This record gives sequence, C-alpha cells and structure tokens, in this order.
Amino acid sequence: MSESEIVFRSDVTVELVKASASDADVIWAARVSTAGEQSMEEIGEDPARSEGLINYLARERHGSPFEHTSMTFFISAPIFVFREFMRHRIASYNEESGRYRELKPVFYVPSTDRKLIQVGKTGSYTFVDGTTEQYETSVKAMKDAYVVAYEQYQKMLDVGIAREVARVVLPVGLYSSMYVSMNSRALMNFLSLRTAREGSHFPSYPQREIEMVAEKMEAEFAKLMPLTHKAFEKSGRIAP
Repeated sequence: MSESEIVFRSDVTVELVKASASDADVIWAARVSTAGEQSMEEIGEDPARSEGLINYLARERHGSPFEHTSMTFFISAPIFVFREFMRHRIASYNEESGRYRELKPVFYVPSTDRKLIQVGKTGSYTFVDGTTEQYETSVKAMKDAYVVAYEQYQKMLDVGIAREVARVVLPVGLYSSMYVSMNSRALMNFLSLRTAREGSHFPSYPQREIEMVAEKMEAEFAKLMPLTHKAFEKSGRIAP
C-alpha cells in the first residue's frame, strides 16, 4: 500500500447523537426533596430561582441532581485518545472492534499548530512549539510507520490470518470510533480533567488530542444545559 492510499487526519469527530439533558431536569430532581413531585411547567415559572438553585447545587457540590440526565456522543479519534478516555469509569462505551471488521487505513498526524516540545517535569510542565524541522521529522516518521504497519496488516489478512491476530501490528495512531454515554455530572468531571482553562480551581494538563474531543463535547453540553455549564465555570470547573 502506498502513502497516497492512506488517509491522514489531524482532527477529531464529536457528534451528539441523542440527549435527555436540560437544566430543568436538574431542578426537577433537586426540588423533589422539599416540594415533592412538580411538573416541568411549574419548574419553568421562575427562571431566576432556577438559576440560583443550580448555582447553589454546583457550589456546594450537591451532585446527584445532575445525574438525572443523559448524553450520547459518537466520537472518531485516534486509539490513544480512547485509551485515555476509558480511564474515566463514569460512562458507558461501545467501540468498533478490530476482531469483527477490517480496520480502515485512517491515521493521525499532528497539525502544524500542535506544540511538540515538553518543558518541565510531569505534573508541572508546558508544551512549546517545535521547529519546522522537528515537525516535518515527526510527521514523516509517523507516515512511514503507518504505511509499513498497514501493509503488514493487509499481508496477514490476504493469507487468511484472523482479523483479531492481524490487528496487533497496527499503531495507536489509527482512528477508531465509539459511542459514549454519560450524565452531566460525569461529563463535568471529564471536562475538569481534560481541558486546560484559566480560572480552573484545579489546573489540568491534558494531552492536546483528548482536549480536542473534550472541547467539542463541552460545546454541545453548553447548548443543552446553559445554566449548568455557567455554574460549572463559576465554581472553578469543579464537578459537583
């Protein structure tokens, strides 16, 4: 297989495929402790009170009302992003399987604005731009390795080797896809750790590629639950 037959990407795909998540869901769940059952119409009668309640819940870390929501995302990203993602045991995952389908030759290469050089120690470091030569060396090394790996994968498949065996030669820069479902409390926990933001109470140092996924998820979350997202930011991006 030649390099021209392989797809190289520098982006990620995040699509909200379904959701049952609104600020009203949080308020409805929280008020049952003091007001019993309420209709959604009753909940929407006093917007200022609703915003105040959500701010209170986020600030005081009363988190369970935020769990009465659900969002399902379709994500396409390099495998190394998924391996970091699945460290968060606060979601349900279903990923495509290299045991059952032939994996497509789609591989990750960094964009020109991806910072390449780590400065400082683990837990307290920053990344800075590399030189043009360093960038070109990185991209060439990745592409060369991808071509060889996928050629060997195809060679094994062509002689009848099982997919689950042949896939072992493929690198973590290969793109995979998955559905992930989580509630808003779990999503805020994920965002607190996988985005770097000024004003965060606990600074985070995410790898850029998983932060790209997190940023797209956060944009959908902010549209679905604007009051909750605002309270999350106001509380220093700490999950309640």
